[in-house]
Amino acid sequence: MTQFTAQKILFDLDGTLVDTAPDLHAATNHTLQTIDRPPVPIDAVRHMTGFGAVKLIETALETTGGIEGYDFAKLRDVFLEYYSENICVHSALYPYCLDMLKQLGGAGFQLAVCTNKPIGLAVPLLEKLEIYSLFGAVTGGDSYSFKKPDPRHIQKTAELLPGHGPALMVGDASPDILGAQAASIPVIAVDYGYADQPIEALKPNHIIGSLADLPALLRLPTA
Repeated sequence: MTQFTAQKILFDLDGTLVDTAPDLHAATNHTLQTIDRPPVPIDAVRHMTGFGAVKLIETALETTGGIEGYDFAKLRDVFLEYYSENICVHSALYPYCLDMLKQLGGAGFQLAVCTNKPIGLAVPLLEKLEIYSLFGAVTGGDSYSFKKPDPRHIQKTAELLPGHGPALMVGDASPDILGAQAASIPVIAVDYGYADQPIEALKPNHIIGSLADLPALLRLPTA
């Protein structure tokens, strides 16, 4: 069995640990309603959920008649106000997520979240799902002046964890995989997330279909 030596395990959030698409979809349709556009089905926006509010809105507008003439900054504010108030209505941890995090933490791995979600949304979501305390660090897309796939986002997040051991990234889409590759650290991809292209094409080091499979792939560095 392939195993990866790592002390610090960095996780993406949306599409990796948490299925956030239902609440992001609801916020998208709320935004459309304010401009008298019809709602879109969740499959129209699911694969855009990792690319931010503006991309979600843009995709929804294109689906319902076009994007010309709209103030995206204003629509983004409408979206974020609704989403922040309804951030964990239908969002849920993926199967085995909690058990996996507790198993890795108990085994001595250092855990962090490295997400492009704004930190002001990421932390409340983790708190509502009661997993925030399991992480030694959490960084968002606005924690620095750069974000994934910029490798510095991953590198800076790893540096927030204690020790100098090797790091590994776990994610579902191109920002995670390309960022980890640019940072020269291994990346394990999940195949159930929000990737906008076949995950195999991005050539992660390994692909898993369940978070239950992750612990067996990891080992701590020897002294």
